[in-house]
Formats: sequence, structure tokens, C-alpha cells
Amino acid sequence: MSEVLEKVSGIRHLPLFPLPLVLLPNELLPLHIFEPRYRQMLKDVALDKNMFGVSFFNPQETFIEKPLAGSIGCAAEVREVQAMPDGRSNVLTVGLIRYRLIDYVDAGEPYLVGDVEFFEDEKENENLLNPLADEVFTLFRRIAKAAHKLSGERGTFPDVQQTDPQALSFLVTAAFNLEPDLKYQLLETRSTVERLERLREILIKTVSKMEESAEIHKTAKTNGHSNKKIDF
Repeated sequence: MSEVLEKVSGIRHLPLFPLPLVLLPNELLPLHIFEPRYRQMLKDVALDKNMFGVSFFNPQETFIEKPLAGSIGCAAEVREVQAMPDGRSNVLTVGLIRYRLIDYVDAGEPYLVGDVEFFEDEKENENLLNPLADEVFTLFRRIAKAAHKLSGERGTFPDVQQTDPQALSFLVTAAFNLEPDLKYQLLETRSTVERLERLREILIKTVSKMEESAEIHKTAKTNGHSNKKIDF
């Protein structure tokens, strides 16, 4: 059992915060808590595991009133709370682990409470998984370097370390401003290989354009001149 599964061991009922966004494991999510029901939720989770579920839900795009049973969400752990005099709070959370919403529980609370089942990706053939993860990581670093050049190379280039394939797949997903529906598809899949393959497609389409833009930007800064010698 992984460390994060041990952390949620024994938890079956989880307060839920439906939001029009998708939270991934290890992704930071700042929130501004102002509704009375979620102020109460924040107080309640502080007395227990400091954890609640973030479920993707956009009420403007559906006639249903809440996320459907069977949908996938991500448990969020509260890391920092900045309370305000009027009762509102700025909260920093981080995604921990995914869950499947089995059903709702009537706990007498003003917020939703779900009966949930936590899960991680299924184990897969490392001979297939590891080379794919290496390829995605290489593509991701190329894009990161191009983005650093486009920024004018302000600051120090971040030392992105390769992690295990599942964590890497969520790191790369979180780094891109993907549409919520696509991000949700990547969240709900239980195959690291499938997620990495989808990401590889996205990265391959992006990397050449990013690098070309970075070179144009670099050349433009030198007024079109470069140090390269051109022979005729």
C-alpha cells in the first residue's frame, strides 16, 4: 500500500466541494472560502483529517444539481489557512489521491458528503511504462526550456526532476492549461500508460512550435543578427 493510500485508509465518507475545475494529485489549488456552508466544512475538516473532496461540476452546463454517483474527484488536503475578520478564508490545498463517488450520505451537514472509494493507477508492465515515461519527460523538459527562453530567460531555469511514471503523468497534465473535459479524462483513467500516451501526443504537437517561437524570440532580441556564420 502506498503512503498516500495509507493516509486515507479507513476514510469512507468525505465532505465534497463541487467546482468547475479538475484537481489532480500533487497539484496546488488556492481557494477563497466565503459561502457559509463551506466555511462550516472548513471548520469541520480541521477537526479531523483536514481533507475534503474536489469534484468537477459546472452547474451552468448541466441540468443536474450535483456531481453524479460514479464520477471521479480528487481529495484535497488543506495546507494553509488565512482567516479574515469577516469569516472568509484564503486556503491553500494540494491534491492527494483520486476517488470514485459511490453515493451521497445524509450526514445532516449543509454541504455534500460522499461515500467514496479511493484508487490509484493499476500496475503495468515496466518495460513498456518506463521508456514511455522517459520520452514524455524529455519532451516536457524541451517545452520547459523553450518557455524559459520565451520569458526572456528571467530567473533560474527550474530543475525539474523526473519522478515515478504515475506522478510524472499528473505533473505534466497540471503544467498545461488543458480544457476541463480533457483534464477530467486524464484524471479518471487508471492506466498510466494510456495517460502518458495521450500526453505524448499533446507534447509532440506542441514542442516544435514552442522551440521555433523561442528561436524567433531570441533572434528578434538581437535585431535579426546572430553569431552564426553563413557561407555562400
